[in-house]
Amino acid sequence: ALSCGNKKTTAVETEAEVEQIFAVSTLTTSAGNLDDYLEFGGDISSVNSVAVLPDQGGKITNILVSVGDLVNKGQIIAYVNPLRAGAVYNDSPVHSPISGRITSLPTTVGSTVSQSSPIATVARTDDLEIKINIAERFISRISPKQKATVTFDAYPSVEFPATVFEISPVLDTMTRTMGVKLHFDQKDARVKVGMYGRVKLVTESVKNAIVIPATAIVTRDSKNYVFIVEPHTEKTSTVKLVPVTIGITVDNKTEIAEGLKAGDEIVVKGMSLLNDGAKVNI
Repeated sequence: ALSCGNKKTTAVETEAEVEQIFAVSTLTTSAGNLDDYLEFGGDISSVNSVAVLPDQGGKITNILVSVGDLVNKGQIIAYVNPLRAGAVYNDSPVHSPISGRITSLPTTVGSTVSQSSPIATVARTDDLEIKINIAERFISRISPKQKATVTFDAYPSVEFPATVFEISPVLDTMTRTMGVKLHFDQKDARVKVGMYGRVKLVTESVKNAIVIPATAIVTRDSKNYVFIVEPHTEKTSTVKLVPVTIGITVDNKTEIAEGLKAGDEIVVKGMSLLNDGAKVNI
């Protein structure tokens, strides 16, 4: 007789440890400059603009200039006749008080004007300024000869350098702002009176600093770190988590005061799942 017994088998499971490799993007650091700034808007005006007034009231008999004309100081730009009843008067010349360009002619021949009526406006259109109003909370960050850049919608990719030359000693009690004027460092025919400019007023400048994308910084246990790629020759590399001390942050760029040096290769994308010593594929 044959007897069948239950045969007991033991299954042995073998786990093959799979090493995780993370895909990342990196950046090699270098020394650069970083400027912190405040941004304001303001209108372009002439540093020297004068309303031309007649010496006496009367009727305008002749206008010798047009808008846009260049005139010299003392040049006759119009004639006014008093035309008083019972008397005959010669035309009285109206002289330009400064050299510049005619920017407006609010009157026409035949108009009657008084001694307080502007015949024209003359401005130095090659000597321009921009006035901005600084909120009270920012006035401690403003100083004479401070550097700035001005941009215009007409020239979106061009920056025009300017410098603070006048700061109002008082604040406007209605708006709680302080008036500040900037002078353009260079004359440029593209900048015209009446244009609206956006002013970036540099308040702090860091030179020869290690500047990295702000998104490359990871925060763990309330401390700031950056992943550095260890020196490698193959496609797969190892990262090291290093603590850093950050400085100013401007436009999503952060100054690294301590922890990095020029030439370090750091992880800028894909660091959210990384830990110290992790393998990465760059």
